Amino acid sequence: MTDLADSAASTATTTTPGREPLLKVEGLTKHFPVRSGLWGKGSVVRAVENVNFEVKPGETLGLVGESGCGKTTTGRMLVRLLEPTSGKITFEGEDITHTKGNRLRKLRQDIQIIFQDPYASLNPRHTVGRIVAMPLQVNGIDPPGGVKKRVQELLETVGLNPEHYNRYPHEFSGGQRQRIGIARALALKPKLIVADEPVSALDVSIQAQVVNLLRQLQRDLGLSFVFIAHDLAVVRHFCERIAVMYLGRMVEVGTREQIYENPAHPYTRALLSAVPDVTKLGGHGRIKLEGDVPSPIDPPSGCVFHTRCWKAQEKCSAEAPALVPVQNGSIAACHFPESGEVV
Repeated sequence: MTDLADSAASTATTTTPGREPLLKVEGLTKHFPVRSGLWGKGSVVRAVENVNFEVKPGETLGLVGESGCGKTTTGRMLVRLLEPTSGKITFEGEDITHTKGNRLRKLRQDIQIIFQDPYASLNPRHTVGRIVAMPLQVNGIDPPGGVKKRVQELLETVGLNPEHYNRYPHEFSGGQRQRIGIARALALKPKLIVADEPVSALDVSIQAQVVNLLRQLQRDLGLSFVFIAHDLAVVRHFCERIAVMYLGRMVEVGTREQIYENPAHPYTRALLSAVPDVTKLGGHGRIKLEGDVPSPIDPPSGCVFHTRCWKAQEKCSAEAPALVPVQNGSIAACHFPESGEVV
């Protein structure tokens, strides 16, 4: 896959002149209560903890990390499928953190989601036409020419035959089903799409086709994306900026060039070392992390990565690092970043 044109800002926190954030997330946190036994003591799963990032109009931000790091939970909070425990989500200057009712229905015209599993996300009892038309009908929208015409236009936009309007999901391949999901997400002409692992369930030969479709739609429609994935090769191909998560925390945010060419956080470097085409990154071979990912019920003190980090010192277990600018131009939560001292 070829890279996108170099157009990202020089640092992850710099605001490009004339481009105010479309989406801004501040201190976003989600805890899930759990109990051990019928009368057991209650505790919480700290799925997402104090996450901060911005998405500009027309920009793609990639959320990456190991399974269970909180990527999907973050995405579902953005589209208000999950209620945040704390923090703030701002969309077009409006606080939408706890939006409900009619305002939430209107908000979902602007923010849509593409789900990971194209098999589970489509109702097998509904035709493709009804599935794609559902957002229009729920919001009482009657487009020019009628709903059927609009649905057929959407199917054609995502590379499907408009005449398949009356077919059912089981008659399509996995890649075609994901295109149906994309058409449904586009029905209300959103400004932001949260793509939750949109190609991970597809065959490798189909993944490139779907990612190229999303790139084309972004160019044609001016869409912004929060692209959640664990495949770093796909993220490098599609995303202008990358946010790396570990155990529910954001550990590094930077442009594609900063993250892939000169990562600052040790965890970011370990992730990249597992990608075949960057195994020689910075002179390192494959970095094998010791131990298991700690439990989000009882995360380590200080830096949550210190139990697996080869650079850990006493300070790392005693003091949680702040997400601050480092010498490579990104922002990283590390006391001893790979690319030099904190600036």
